[in-house]
Amino acid sequence: MDGADDQRPAIAGRVADWYREDHRDLPWRRPGFTAWGTLVSEFMLQQTPVARVIPRLEEWLDRWPTPADLAASPAGEAVRAWANLGYPRRALWLHAAAVQITERHGGDVPRDVEALLALTGIGDYTARAVAVFSFGDRHPVVDTNTRRVIARAVHGQGQPGPPHARRDLAAMDALLPDDDGDAAVVNAAMMELGAVVCVARSPRCDECPVAELCAWRATGYPAYDGPTKGVQKAYEGSDRHVRGLIMRELRAAHVPVTDAEIASLWPESVQRDRALAGLLADGLAVRSSRGGYLLP
Repeated sequence: MDGADDQRPAIAGRVADWYREDHRDLPWRRPGFTAWGTLVSEFMLQQTPVARVIPRLEEWLDRWPTPADLAASPAGEAVRAWANLGYPRRALWLHAAAVQITERHGGDVPRDVEALLALTGIGDYTARAVAVFSFGDRHPVVDTNTRRVIARAVHGQGQPGPPHARRDLAAMDALLPDDDGDAAVVNAAMMELGAVVCVARSPRCDECPVAELCAWRATGYPAYDGPTKGVQKAYEGSDRHVRGLIMRELRAAHVPVTDAEIASLWPESVQRDRALAGLLADGLAVRSSRGGYLLP
């Protein structure tokens, strides 16, 4: 067992103690927050800042407090309510998951990770997050922030490199205490530390509860020279941008949006047609029998 392995229990303990004393008050962390609320929040938090999610989450749960409530509404209403959260396919997936929960599980969000994974739009992270934070089961939960903390504190690397599910889960599992409740706290604490202290740029090491144990700090903050993910293309002018313009028009309309109205949204016809075709293929838009386009 190397020095980093020896430090893992101490790292987990200090991060957990720090979290218990000082963490953000977020809706999904409050006592009594439902498993359905947790599931909705995890869908919304994918690639979307917390500050933008909180008001939308509250509106969503006021309108659809249970999976059955959402399942009883048209999928298009879920897309409309998604508003500015981005990646609106998530709204369709969440609606499909609500239907499946209602039909397969009597309207109750399942506890079992495999049952959660069988729902539309739910990947390994979301399934484990619901099982841990709603039901208190012991599983490693790994997000981008967790991976960064482990890379730095345990492995002495400035960045975690590309995701690798099996390796990342094993690294987090090695940090978890045996007790289910303590393990849930460590999962949340590692995510929180990476979100507010051990951030990607300008980490606040003077505020970090594991600064004395951090392998990256101990070796003088060496630059990361491993493999990296590709750089995301700029949003402005991208196909995703054009899709967003069309989606905004569809959400605002309660009658079919005409071809002429869509043509006015973006001047480049080939890119505009490609964006519209993608929305139709993804089920985010449908052709109206009266002409034009609607939400599903």
